[in-house]
Amino acid sequence: MEGLLTPVSTTYKSKENEQDALVEVVKPTTSSIKPAFHANTPVEALEILKHEPDYQTLVSTLRHLLADKSSFNIASPSPLASQIVHVLVSDILPNYWSVFSASSSQGSTQKHKKSKHASEQELFLRCLRSVTGFNSLLLALKRHVQISKESKKAGSPNVQEVLISLLQALSAFLEGSNTTANIWHGIWDSSESPTQKRAIWNEFLGLIGGRLLSSAAEAEDTINDLSQKIGERFWVANGDLFNTWLIRNVRKWAANLQKDSANGWKCCSEILGKLLRLGKRDAVISDLLSSMVLRDVEKASNFEKLLDGLPVFEQKTVLYSALQALSKDHLSSPVTSEDNVTWWNSDAKAVSGVSGVIKFLVAQSDSRKTHLLNWATSSSGAGVGEGIGIRRAVVAVLAEDKSDVETLLEKSLQQFGDQLYIRHTSTMQQEVHAQILLLCTGHVHRKAPFRLAMMMRAGSHLSAVSNRLASSSPRARFLGMVVGEALSSLVDKADNKMDFKVEEMSTPEAKWFKSLVGVNDIVGDIDSLRSKTTSHPPPKIPSIKPPKKTGPLNGSSKIFSIEEVDDDEEEDNSESDEDNLVPYAKPDSDAEDSDEDATNIVRNKPTAPVYIRDLITFLRDTDNYDRQKLGLQTAAPLIRRKANFGTEVSTHVEELATLLVGIQDKYEIDDFQNLRMQGMVAILIALPTKMGQWFSKTFFDGDYSMSQRASILTTLGIGARELGGLGKEDVALTKTDKLPPTSYPSKALPSKMHSLYISENARTKPKQKALPYSAITTLSTTLEKSLTQPIAASALASANGPAIMNMTPSSTRQITTPRPRPKSTTNKLSSLVSSSFFLPLTGRFFVQIRAYGSTSSKNITFDPFLLSLFVKTLSLTMDAAGPNTPSLPQMTTEFWDLLLGLQTQATQDVSVMESVLFALLVLLELNADKRGLVEAHGRQLLETQEWVQGVFERLGSARGVSIMGVKRGNGTEEDKVRMLAASVLVRVRECVEKYQTLLMGDLASFS
Repeated sequence: MEGLLTPVSTTYKSKENEQDALVEVVKPTTSSIKPAFHANTPVEALEILKHEPDYQTLVSTLRHLLADKSSFNIASPSPLASQIVHVLVSDILPNYWSVFSASSSQGSTQKHKKSKHASEQELFLRCLRSVTGFNSLLLALKRHVQISKESKKAGSPNVQEVLISLLQALSAFLEGSNTTANIWHGIWDSSESPTQKRAIWNEFLGLIGGRLLSSAAEAEDTINDLSQKIGERFWVANGDLFNTWLIRNVRKWAANLQKDSANGWKCCSEILGKLLRLGKRDAVISDLLSSMVLRDVEKASNFEKLLDGLPVFEQKTVLYSALQALSKDHLSSPVTSEDNVTWWNSDAKAVSGVSGVIKFLVAQSDSRKTHLLNWATSSSGAGVGEGIGIRRAVVAVLAEDKSDVETLLEKSLQQFGDQLYIRHTSTMQQEVHAQILLLCTGHVHRKAPFRLAMMMRAGSHLSAVSNRLASSSPRARFLGMVVGEALSSLVDKADNKMDFKVEEMSTPEAKWFKSLVGVNDIVGDIDSLRSKTTSHPPPKIPSIKPPKKTGPLNGSSKIFSIEEVDDDEEEDNSESDEDNLVPYAKPDSDAEDSDEDATNIVRNKPTAPVYIRDLITFLRDTDNYDRQKLGLQTAAPLIRRKANFGTEVSTHVEELATLLVGIQDKYEIDDFQNLRMQGMVAILIALPTKMGQWFSKTFFDGDYSMSQRASILTTLGIGARELGGLGKEDVALTKTDKLPPTSYPSKALPSKMHSLYISENARTKPKQKALPYSAITTLSTTLEKSLTQPIAASALASANGPAIMNMTPSSTRQITTPRPRPKSTTNKLSSLVSSSFFLPLTGRFFVQIRAYGSTSSKNITFDPFLLSLFVKTLSLTMDAAGPNTPSLPQMTTEFWDLLLGLQTQATQDVSVMESVLFALLVLLELNADKRGLVEAHGRQLLETQEWVQGVFERLGSARGVSIMGVKRGNGTEEDKVRMLAASVLVRVRECVEKYQTLLMGDLASFS
């Protein structure tokens, strides 16, 4: 009988509102009642999830899956667990994630519902929080991204919504500082075998270290393409924010890990290794040093355990990055060249603290101490480009062990005198190695003077000095004389001390080098650096959201009282008031009133800055168009006016240069790139010795775009030519002077809009903003004309010239008189070009090659555009210095080696080929002493001839082609490269044919 009874009505009564008298009565039909299913086994739970459960059934099923882990654990890999997780990700998540998110947002506003709704979303995430769930989420992302690519309906909202739900779930899945530690505990606390645990953990490492970031970024990009606008941004798709999250996880895990957990420290170190391979290696090491070593004594041992768990080659990477981070953060002062033997006492405390950190990093590991010794003598180490403080700290650490510092001295002395090292190593690298050698000599002399005396009597010392003196490089000879006199002053008596009696040895720089043997740094305590590190909580991952639209202003309304006034009284008052009114004079015409839109009138316009600090505030104010534009317009004249007046420019020069290099054209200011470049050139001219090195370092080490790096090269090229007395020519060629005011607009579209309609391709794909390289290109083209036209003119009268130089008589009128070169005198640039412009660029270039390789994918310097601009900048700088530059042989050696090393890149891109051939032509033209060139660079000359001959033969010859001024046919770039190759061949053959006998030795061994 009970089965025959059917409920007629169901009443729901809220307990919170018992006072309500009205209650809704629902009378459903029998067919609308759906019985609730309760899973008793995991198999039943899987069946329920497959058949579109309602919300209450879903929640109860999820709770059942997490209730009893003894019989079934969804986090453990198994066929049944994989099926359940797959259904949760593919079926449940797209349908219910918006419900979970809405419940969570509602719970955040209603405190009494917060725990309930938040627990339901967390319940779902707990079922997914495993390596299986992690992998399933990433596979779902890849699958839906592929569906969006294959589908013809690119704007399908379903795919877009599913991708958004997956990224939101993935962000919530990983959010928190204990995520990696919890997953590790879930793996290693399971009942699986050790082999299976290791396999699962390796899979997690592969997901977190590679697939996650790329999959999330691709999915976010697909969402933006489908919606045709920038939508929500996710931190799992942002490299910087993802690194921040992973650093926090490593720190938190290491802080809570047991000291005796060998497997835990190994796995945590593996996470750190993955983090180092994701990029931003230096930033990661700097963050860990400041947060774990310098801030807390207890956490310092945690960092040491993490370091011990890394492979040996990764320990080397961490050590080298730590040295660079310590130099930048605590020893970022430039190299000193003062004539004062006690100059090192000013920062001795900071060097002592840094040496304490270095000792902490290498004290417990012989392999890391070996890496430190190799760093001091390696071809890309020793802190090239950094201040001497880091080298002092490293030598102080090694000097605590007598055998280590003696070993370092022997290696340094042997390397210092090697002929191949002297000939092919960049000058900047040789200078820092000379500093290492002199610092080691001082420590060995104080610890074992007899041992030093024995080493100085050995043949390695004598050959080092003699090989240096026999070098053709003036800088190499200078370093040899400095080291010889410094070492002799320690071991020889007064009568036998080495003294070359030349003016170079009495300069402040030479005295500073020789004073390095008296530097006596000691290893100090880390506490001196800890006091400078302020304790602050770790940064939280900021949420990235699209900009919100600004709504109307919600101002408060003011109520005015309204009073009725009689007409008679109003008339009397108006007549009396009119008698006392004095009319204003008619205002003059205001140009600003001519604007039709009154809202565009700005009457409180800023005044031009008159101080450098005011200029800095103008450039920093990125939210004010008028201040930005006025700051750019007044930057160059203000800096030039203040350059020799007080210390305003010298005090703020680096901050000002950083602002100008990194400033963005937010408002599309007219002539933005030109104004910015003028300001940067003014900074370089104001302090060329300091800022030439600063711009060179910023080009390689700064985190800037390709356009910004190009502007740095342009600044160095234009600034060097202005210092060399060629500034007046550059004004006409590059238009670096102030442009006239913009003319009145016509009916034509603006230039930026007009470029969109000049071709059919531009309608579908707008052109990108041009990079600021026109100045260097214009100058190099003009110089190229002046160099090639005399060669072509002489080839007209000779029947033996290259084919490209044989032109028809009708084209001879196109040849113009070459630009007369300024009178051969030394200029301001010639005295500082090697130390401030040329050698910093070439030296850092060689360091970049050794550190990152010679491919554009790993080294942005080898991008064809930047590489060709870099070579042209060096060529223009050398040409501006002139043939009478004292350091020309040294610059010729480094530049020629650099150019011959770019043969592979030149054959891959025509712009690089053109720049290399142009540089070779400039190099050969400047070296007027052809006999000296053959004697010093015979092998380079023969190698250049063979390579350029091959280039010329591959391109073929073209008769009847004019050099300049006549429109060429197809292959204009090839004609230009062919013409440059022919010009280089003419100059090389002149040297080879004239000095064949002198070259026989090199020619015999050259193959």
